[in-house]
Amino acid sequence: MKTYLFVYLGSTILAAIITPLIIFIARRIGIVDVPDARKVHFKPIPRVGGIAIFISMMTLVIFVLFLDNTIGDKFRDIQLKVTALLSAAAFVFLIGLIDDIHAFSGKIKFLTLIIASLVICASGSRIDSISIATWFELDFGLVAWPLTILWIIGITVGVNFIDGLDGLAAGISAIACAVIAIFAFNSGQPLMVVIMLALLGSLSGFLFFNFNPAKIFMGDCGSMFLGFVLGSASVMCVAKTKTFVGLALLALALGLPIFDTFFTVLRRYLNRRRILHSDYGHVHHKLLDMGLNQRHVVIIMYVLTAIATGLGMFMMITRDAGTVAIFFCVLLLLVLLFRLIGIGQLQKIITRLKSNMAISHEGRMYIGIFEDAQLGIRKVTSFKDWWQAISTVAQKMDFLELSLTVTISDGSSRDFVWRKDGTEKDQQETVTVRIPIGKHRLALPLNIEAKISINSSLESAGQRMMLFGRLIDEYCSAGILTENLLSNC
Repeated sequence: MKTYLFVYLGSTILAAIITPLIIFIARRIGIVDVPDARKVHFKPIPRVGGIAIFISMMTLVIFVLFLDNTIGDKFRDIQLKVTALLSAAAFVFLIGLIDDIHAFSGKIKFLTLIIASLVICASGSRIDSISIATWFELDFGLVAWPLTILWIIGITVGVNFIDGLDGLAAGISAIACAVIAIFAFNSGQPLMVVIMLALLGSLSGFLFFNFNPAKIFMGDCGSMFLGFVLGSASVMCVAKTKTFVGLALLALALGLPIFDTFFTVLRRYLNRRRILHSDYGHVHHKLLDMGLNQRHVVIIMYVLTAIATGLGMFMMITRDAGTVAIFFCVLLLLVLLFRLIGIGQLQKIITRLKSNMAISHEGRMYIGIFEDAQLGIRKVTSFKDWWQAISTVAQKMDFLELSLTVTISDGSSRDFVWRKDGTEKDQQETVTVRIPIGKHRLALPLNIEAKISINSSLESAGQRMMLFGRLIDEYCSAGILTENLLSNC
């Protein structure tokens, strides 16, 4: 117990000493987070606080690992796994730090997490099987590697997403550290207790400067490092105990970030945004929109996490159905919470999904019409055939009207109009566009005016206009639009 106390207090004090130095250096060299439309702070704040978390945790862990005691002996028994965890975590931290200084693309950070997770798997720490109470054991076989990688990356991304308010990610991660430490202690894994207490102490010291109003942010080097260590540590615990409780406890402790990540990915997919592109729809943003201030939001999320975790801790003393029932009851409470604040409402998700599917189906249909038209329109040799061809395409693409006025060199003009049957009585919403014709041998500029039915959405009308415009641009032969041919029409 003295070693555990030494690790926690030592990392706390070290983080409290290092963090002000990081603040000073970051300000001097300009590594600060500048406010923008998506941020909730109003002045530049140093963003590399993860350095203090990393140094204080690693220093205490490495020091204790080489002590001549029980913990040191345990380290020598599983040296490869622990070395892999610490090395991979250091790699993730380094990439995050470089990203904080010179921004990387999301793809590079995602690739970093895959590589680091592969290192964890290769060391022998994998979710190979899980016992569901005493009922049965799930053996994942070949799925163990991708499942482990997905779990570690999911936890890391979740912590990174939740790092949007002062002290939020650090506080919730601290609760998760305490949960894993308790589980590791209960299951006879002293080395994992040391790692989690060192990380918990680092976060405790860092929170003195990160809680609202924050003097420093942890940055990607901190959030990625935190999430990766938590995800990997939980995998190591489960790999030894093979019990459902190990993963379930961390899932509840990080329930808010996990659900936030799930709904964020779903929301961006439904909105057809890039998955790794930031937005303003996270759970903490929703709470801010309700009129709460930063400090209140963070405290509420601390309390909710503590309640979910506290209820989840009963899984360590229950058996069989009781364990599973507690887990799913707490999950249900988290789902209801997200629904209450306007995230994850099933009806809205289904409506948006149906809309996207309809737009996608329409898009494929119109692309098919466009590709068929490409084959036919290239063969036309006269203006009459050309006009007939584009009018046919317009009808198939739900255009309501096409009109073309041609003014030739003698000042006379000709009007060509195609109109869908029944257009005069049709009260549909429409969009009217003018499409220039660039390839012709006439003296004056030429434009086709098209009236397009909106149908299900403006996006659909825009896609049809784009495809039709592309057809005009690519397959309007200069030989067709001449004064001689037009005079004979």
